[in-house]
Amino acid sequence: MKKIQDVIVRPLITERSTLLKEKGKYSFEVHPNATKKEIKSAVETIFKKEKVEVTKVNTANVPAKIRRFGQNMSKAYRWKRAIVTVKPGQKIEFFEGA
Repeated sequence: MKKIQDVIVRPLITERSTLLKEKGKYSFEVHPNATKKEIKSAVETIFKKEKVEVTKVNTANVPAKIRRFGQNMSKAYRWKRAIVTVKPGQKIEFFEGA
């Protein structure tokens, strides 16, 4: 199993994620090889002060985009998104200020 710091790369704060926050769903960028069980345990460990219980984890692989710089073509990196659902009535305080 990977370290917790390796599983969760960063939280995603977008328009869509702020709308999902009201439903108890939080978005994170995770390591491309991370499994749902690793993501669940990492979120519960990082936010253990708030006693967060994860009920569901949905993941999606975001493909690399092709970028063009003059005549040169390159690919931006691919990444993985995880949408974590917490138990009803619970919330992650980290996202509340955003």
